[in-house]
Amino acid sequence: MSTVLANIFSAEFVYMWIRVVTPILLASLGGCICNQAGVVNLGLEGIMLLSALAGVIGGAYGGGLLAGVACGLGVALLVSLIFAYFHLNMEADATLCGTAINTFAAGATVMALFTLTGEKGTSSSLLSFSFPTINIPLIDRIPILGSIVSGHNFVTYVAFLVVFLTWFLFYRTPLGLRIRSIGENPDAAASVGVNVRRTRYVAILLCGLLTGMGGMYMSMGYLSMFTRGMVAGRGFIALAAAAMGQSTPIGALLSSMLFAFFESISNTLQLLALPSQFIRMLPYVATILGLTIYSIQKKNKAYARAQAAVQEK
Repeated sequence: MSTVLANIFSAEFVYMWIRVVTPILLASLGGCICNQAGVVNLGLEGIMLLSALAGVIGGAYGGGLLAGVACGLGVALLVSLIFAYFHLNMEADATLCGTAINTFAAGATVMALFTLTGEKGTSSSLLSFSFPTINIPLIDRIPILGSIVSGHNFVTYVAFLVVFLTWFLFYRTPLGLRIRSIGENPDAAASVGVNVRRTRYVAILLCGLLTGMGGMYMSMGYLSMFTRGMVAGRGFIALAAAAMGQSTPIGALLSSMLFAFFESISNTLQLLALPSQFIRMLPYVATILGLTIYSIQKKNKAYARAQAAVQEK
C-alpha cells in the first residue's frame, strides 16, 4: 500500500493524470458545445471510436500523419453531419440517433479492421503514425515541474488550449452568443432572426471535430495503434463531465480532471493484488457518484428557487 501511495504522490502520477485526461477533456468540450446549443449528443463514444480507426487507416494508406488526421477528422465530421441531419431535419430523437452511432461504430470498426488487416483485435499489422511529443524548452530542465508539464503529446497541449478557445467562443463571439441563446430558448432566438437549425448544425460539427481529435489521440498518441473497443466508455464519461461542469469550459475541465484522476488511480492500483474487474470499474463508479451528487445539488437549487419564488408571492 505504501508503494501505491508513493506512486500517487509523485510527478509520474501527475504526468499520467494529464495524459489520461486528454481524450475525455476534448470530448467533454465538444459535448459542452452541443449542450449549450440544446442538443444532447449521445454519439460521442461512437465518433471517438470511428475517428480512432480512421486516423490509423488514413495514415497507413495515405503515407503520413497529415493524411491520418484528415481522414480521422473527415470521418468525425461525416458522422456528425449524419447525426445532425437525422435529428434536425428528420426530427429523430437525439438519444436514438446517438445510440445508433455508438452501435454502428462498435461493429463497423471491427468489420473494417478485419477487412483491411485480417485481424479483429488490433491494427498492429498497419504502419501507424503518431502525433509528436513536445518538449518545452527551459521548462523541461526544471526538476519535478519539467517532468510534469513537458514531454506530453501534441494533442494534450491542444486539448488545454481548446479550453480557452471554447470559453472565447461562448463568451466573446457572436456565434457563441447564438449557440447559448438557442440552448436557453430557441423560440426567442428565432424571433430575433437567429437561424436555429443552422446554428445547431455548426455546434454539432464543432463537437464532432473535438470528439474526433480525442478519438485519434487514443490510437495515435495514447497508443500507437488501434485496438478493438479502445475508447472504453470515455465518450460517456465525457458526457458526464460536460453535464457536471454545467456545459462550461472550466467546469468541463475540472470534471474531466476528476474522472481522469480516478482512472489514473485505477491504473496505479494494478500494482496491488486486486481483482482486475474491481480496478477497471473505479472510473465508472466515480462517474455515477459524480452525476448523483450533481443531480442532488441541482435538485436542491431548483427547490430553493421555488421556495424563494413562493415567499416573494
